[in-house]
Amino acid sequence: MITQSYLNELAAYTNNKITKVVLNGTVELSDFWIKEVDDSVVELEVIVYQGVVETVTLIEIKSVADEVIASKSVVLPIVEDTIIRQVITVKEVI
Repeated sequence: MITQSYLNELAAYTNNKITKVVLNGTVELSDFWIKEVDDSVVELEVIVYQGVVETVTLIEIKSVADEVIASKSVVLPIVEDTIIRQVITVKEVI
C-alpha cells in the first residue's frame, strides 16, 4: 500500500511540473484561474475567451519542457468565455 503522504507528494510534484494548457495543439494558455493541490488532487482551471478558438478538440496539459503530462480529445464549442477545469487525482490502483 502506498502511503497517503507519498501520494500527496506526487500530486505536489505534478502540480509544480505543469506550466501550460495547450488547445488544439497551437493555443497556449499559461495564466491559470486556479492551479492548486489539495492532498493528492491537482486542480486546474483556465479561461478560454470567446474568439480565441471556435471549437476545442484537444486539451493538453504540458510541462515547461513541452512534454505532455495529460491530454483529452473533446468537442467543446466556445460560444462565450469558457472555464475549462481539469482534475488530476494521484491514487494507488490495485
